Amino acid sequence: MSICEGILQVMEEQATAQQFSRVKSVWLEIGPLAGVELEALRFGFDVVTRHSLADGARLEIIEMPGTAWCLECSKSVPIRQRFDACPDCGSFQLQITGGDELRIKELEVD
Repeated sequence: MSICEGILQVMEEQATAQQFSRVKSVWLEIGPLAGVELEALRFGFDVVTRHSLADGARLEIIEMPGTAWCLECSKSVPIRQRFDACPDCGSFQLQITGGDELRIKELEVD
């Protein structure tokens, strides 16, 4: 719920700054390492945005890939969750380089 409240706060700030009155659609980029349960986010978004400038807005989620740099084999590898082993060499010495993001990519407004 707090993530949804933060998203609504950003939309309200942008509505004031860019002078729009209604949000019709929201596109979020979310990686698998962001620690966000997508179904809970969808439910929370509907609840939090009720009676706001985003009431009835469509929530679109763009799932971003998880990536890490393997210190052993010196290359970028895909990962699905934190503490995964390198799919190539089996090392656990991975530095996350992508997939931990949660950001508003785009708003469709009136």
